Amino acid sequence: MAPKPTLKTVAMAAGVSEMTASRALRDGTDVSQTTRQRVAEIAASLGYVPNRIAGALASRSVNLVGVVVPSLSSFVFPEVLAGISSTLKGSPLQPVIGVSGYDEQEEENVIREMLSWRPAGLIVAGLEHSDTSRAMMRASGIPVVEIMDVDGDPVDYCVGISHLEAGKMMADAILAKGYQNIGFIGTKMPRDFRAQKRFRGFTEGLDQSGVILCDQELYSEASSVLKGRELTTKLLTRSPQTDCIYYSSDVMAVGGLMHCLAHGLSVPRDLALAGFNNLEMLQGLPVQLATTNSFRFEIGQKAAEIVLSPASATNKMTRLKPLVAGGQSL
Repeated sequence: MAPKPTLKTVAMAAGVSEMTASRALRDGTDVSQTTRQRVAEIAASLGYVPNRIAGALASRSVNLVGVVVPSLSSFVFPEVLAGISSTLKGSPLQPVIGVSGYDEQEEENVIREMLSWRPAGLIVAGLEHSDTSRAMMRASGIPVVEIMDVDGDPVDYCVGISHLEAGKMMADAILAKGYQNIGFIGTKMPRDFRAQKRFRGFTEGLDQSGVILCDQELYSEASSVLKGRELTTKLLTRSPQTDCIYYSSDVMAVGGLMHCLAHGLSVPRDLALAGFNNLEMLQGLPVQLATTNSFRFEIGQKAAEIVLSPASATNKMTRLKPLVAGGQSL
């Protein structure tokens, strides 16, 4: 592990004193704009994070675990957080949550703020980050666990599933039922890298069997049952021959089911439906929707275990296998 950059490191690289570097990073008015900009750029390139813990705490970490997720409004990440909390319970460590809103710059800001308090560990959703975020995480000197995804290059530890594989597995399950006129409806496109990877795996799976996606609806905002219903109506109006729709989330798939119920369509006789995540909300529906279990709670548990005891992690990457579940809607 590379040495953690210090204020002295930044000052030497910028050719200024530590006091000047400190003032520059605090936007000191007695430092020129040129110097402030140079020091800030060097600090970012080195992954340096100002230490905001005063006194005796400045030289050691606090009993906090930073957790950075893209959203708390969905049904997905609360289960991840529950897995983290269940594992940290009974230990001295407590999770503190930051939300990035699927925005790379906002994620960078959240990671910088988290690391400025010198947490005992950092858990971050996804593998795609800005260069500055990656530099800060590499230079942090603490266990960093990226979660939810394994299709990429992790900074340190990684726990998740292959979303490429998940998309391919659902394509295989749908094709095995004989469907040929298949549509896709996705949300948070293109900001949700994991949804993009599932879509890519799905279309590659179809292509390997000589099937071309007949239609698609890509929506840039968040998933909701209402939006799932609206986009299903829109896609079917344009492509009435569609016999199966794969959704980027279970929430959207439930919206598709609401469309079918409202229009007297039988599932799966008239239209087959499949989602992703195996959310608890699927229980109790009149039709058991096909979905993929992404093991969100287990991912949270494993990530917290690594933070508690990084030396016990035998591999840098923990890969859970996605599992196609349900199936009455196919």
